[in-house]
Amino acid sequence: MHTAPPPKKALNKWLERYPSEKDNYWHLLLEQKEVMKPETQEALLPYFESAHFDARECFHKLARISLHPDDGETGCNAQYPSALPLTARKGLFGEVLAGLFTEADKFVGEHEWQIPVFLFRFHEDAGQYIYTLNRDPDRERQVLGRKGDDFIAVAVDQDGNVIRFIAGEAKWRASWTESQIDAVMLGPKKGPKGKKKHNNKGVWFEINRALDVPLGLEQLHSILEECAPDEFASVIASLDRILAHRNPTPVERTDLILLAGGSAKKRKKATALLPWEDVPPEYKAGRDLQVVEMIIDDGDTLIDAIYENLWMSDVSTCGTELRI
Repeated sequence: MHTAPPPKKALNKWLERYPSEKDNYWHLLLEQKEVMKPETQEALLPYFESAHFDARECFHKLARISLHPDDGETGCNAQYPSALPLTARKGLFGEVLAGLFTEADKFVGEHEWQIPVFLFRFHEDAGQYIYTLNRDPDRERQVLGRKGDDFIAVAVDQDGNVIRFIAGEAKWRASWTESQIDAVMLGPKKGPKGKKKHNNKGVWFEINRALDVPLGLEQLHSILEECAPDEFASVIASLDRILAHRNPTPVERTDLILLAGGSAKKRKKATALLPWEDVPPEYKAGRDLQVVEMIIDDGDTLIDAIYENLWMSDVSTCGTELRI
């Protein structure tokens, strides 16, 4: 289960906040104050380990990985999530950030969000990759992304009933140019040369047509029922009622969009990627909407530094040194 609190002090020291609020649309721009220092990286590690703990247990069990020295260091080359290629790590990084900022900051509606567990165990291709790589170290390849919502958290009342959930879509790009923003939010361009137009199948399309009760809630229910049935008994019962096919209990949904990565060369300081003064016209769902933008330098190096240092104490027998 996910238990690590967000390192708020480290985040506040690292990132400058530019929040804005307009009715049920809130926007938060985060900019790097300084190059990330080793102590900031170190402060983030427990949160990332906690976020990936459930999936790590599942995938290592699936691949029959053992890190006990008596087992001949089996699995040193195929640990989740550090063994995944950089492109896959970027996706995971954005999804963890969605949870990190949801817990660390004040979001639209000022709800108290809970993340019992991240849903990474449902990343089917990652599990297949770890299984294969553990048996054939030469089988490195790109990994397909996880289907469904990138992130789910819930708000719970005093009786343990889920009264609202937040579903997030996270995107990482090395440089958020205007063309990159349009491609992500509006979909890739299609059509003949010189007349190409966005196909309107980007993030706005997916958010606008998102289900009131998404698969992510069913997946959350499944993990809680398996791993923490007593601790989350009331939440599980509440989710049962929400997920009922007939006469379900209604629940409010908040949408979250997180855009993280590097700045375009011509971008000026404190300039948002998406409209912040009013709800973007492309958003048609009418629910509470929270947008988070994080602009940092040299993000690929940061992602590698974090993912290469997760659970280093577990892999000491592999001859790997801590890199902070």
